[in-house]
Amino acid sequence: MLIPNVIRPVDQWRDPRHRRGLASELAAARHLEASGWTILAHRFRWGHHDIDLIARRGNLVAFIEVKGRQSEGRFGSGRESIGWKKRRVLQVTAQLWVIRHGSRPDVYRYDVIEVEWPDTGFPQIVHIQDAWRGAER
Repeated sequence: MLIPNVIRPVDQWRDPRHRRGLASELAAARHLEASGWTILAHRFRWGHHDIDLIARRGNLVAFIEVKGRQSEGRFGSGRESIGWKKRRVLQVTAQLWVIRHGSRPDVYRYDVIEVEWPDTGFPQIVHIQDAWRGAER
């Protein structure tokens, strides 16, 4: 199972958004694993930037941005919240991962997983495959 790489123990985090973010990433990772994906990296870092999840199924490698929401509609969808600057950072970070870990037959894409946390019950997960092709230049 996935083990988060965090600098400070989670029980010391004061901002509930950070805890919800980690919980969303872990829920997304479990969803991917149940769908036949293998998690290659969690919070792969380049400087101050990271890719939430990197997952593989066959020769397909997905760079995944996870967006957790407490209630739908309040701030828009997870996909809508990823602007061109964030896409560009994700693209550069993904290129670094490919240089370090990629292999010739691999195919790459950018996905978004939206995790909605209702007041009661289990999180609702939507996996948006091939969410964009690349960042605007």
